[in-house]
Amino acid sequence: ENGSSRTVRRASEAGIPVICYNTCINQKGVDKYVSAYLVGDPLEFGKKLGNAAADYFIANKIDQPKIAVINCEAFEVCVQRRKGFEEVLKARVPGAQIVANQEGTVLDKAISVGEKLIISTPDLNAIMGESGGATLGAVKAVRNQNQAGKIAVFGSDMTTEIAQELENNQVLKAVVDISGKKMGNAVFAQTLKVINKQADGEKVIQVPIDLYTKTEDGKQWLATHVDGLP
Repeated sequence: ENGSSRTVRRASEAGIPVICYNTCINQKGVDKYVSAYLVGDPLEFGKKLGNAAADYFIANKIDQPKIAVINCEAFEVCVQRRKGFEEVLKARVPGAQIVANQEGTVLDKAISVGEKLIISTPDLNAIMGESGGATLGAVKAVRNQNQAGKIAVFGSDMTTEIAQELENNQVLKAVVDISGKKMGNAVFAQTLKVINKQADGEKVIQVPIDLYTKTEDGKQWLATHVDGLP
């Protein structure tokens, strides 16, 4: 997050507008050097996923679910996703317990971490994936360990393969996503406003967060994203 601070500061001091999206420098830097920061509120992102998980556990009469997290918490947005997830889930299912939280942002590592978590926690009910790689890795780990139908996955960030798993709906039960196309459109529109000096002064701009939970959601996403671009 802070690795780009010097470059951003220099650009700003040279009179070049800086637009961030998804991630940015720290809040003080945003206030001082950034013209606009477009982001889907990560806490709200996590809350949507926590609600979907709570719906699943309540529907299946699981009142003390054990959940493992495969994380990407080198990034603050991922920490906030988990906090939102836990806050809502524990409010609605007080017996819910996070039994493990391990890093697995890249697919291969996420599969390995997921399999180890499943083996070491025989009564695991679900895995939360904080990123696309973590989500797909969790699904593949569940399948590799023959736990499809027993361990549910709740994930983040839609891709073609993740949409296919949601359409299957055997393991993956919900995905929260910030559409890359919606984000791109919003960034372009805001960039034009900044260049034309029409920005309203609001630096942090929220973009829509989407929740997908049904087979039909996965099918529809695939139909509208034939190019595979989110």
